[in-house]
Amino acid sequence: MGDNTFVAGQEPWLERLGNLRNVVRQELVTRQLAAHLPRGPLRVLDVGAGQGTQALRLARLGHSVTAVEPDGRMRAAFEQAAAGLTPEQREHVTLVATDLAGLASVTRPTAYDVVMCHGVLMYLPESRAAVAGLARRVAPGGIVSIAARNGDAMAWRPAGRHDWPAALAALDEMRRAAEEGRDARYRNEIGVDARADTLASLTADCEAAGLEVTAWYGIRVASDDVPVDEPAPTGVELAALLDVEERLGASDPYRALGTLLHVIARRRA
Repeated sequence: MGDNTFVAGQEPWLERLGNLRNVVRQELVTRQLAAHLPRGPLRVLDVGAGQGTQALRLARLGHSVTAVEPDGRMRAAFEQAAAGLTPEQREHVTLVATDLAGLASVTRPTAYDVVMCHGVLMYLPESRAAVAGLARRVAPGGIVSIAARNGDAMAWRPAGRHDWPAALAALDEMRRAAEEGRDARYRNEIGVDARADTLASLTADCEAAGLEVTAWYGIRVASDDVPVDEPAPTGVELAALLDVEERLGASDPYRALGTLLHVIARRRA
């Protein structure tokens, strides 16, 4: 599956965890996933767990979580966040130093009720092998949750900022990618070259891996036009923003404009 290009951008990523765009992203993933979780307690695998936001939220709900993260600095951030768990919750969290390519050596096939892979695929050269690797870990009837860059909406962020040259450049790249039969590429705002998926491509990847897409959502439909260092609001304003984003992310035609695409797929029983 090749090298993960995220490593070069980990420092700005960690510095911005509390900013508006990441707060919206994490909360929307949590809300969207919650509607599809099987009855617990669940066995959860989080691949590319990063600082552990989603893994630790599920651990607090009583689920057993195996978190896979290749980068030492991200694992340190995970451990720091995990210090807030109760001793009983911490006993049910396992943090493993490997990546998608190393899953076979540290996890068991069809062992997990929920497999998560959020914000990873865009840093890999292609997605099909990754989705197949995730599918091999999920139990029959279990779900796979994937959050990826939405290649169908790449021009929406710069257009929302009235950055017309950047919007045109994104549209040109989307057109060239379609003509050349490849995934669109972009430089993201942590300074890393990355790749975008589409709903059609992820659906095809899931089907090839024996998964059926049962739901999909957009993430950051209306709040992605702000600078990367925009602080998150608080109180009533944040609550209203999250509620609006949740409804937009689940509704046509708005969800197709999400900067991130969140796909829920189920392994056939």
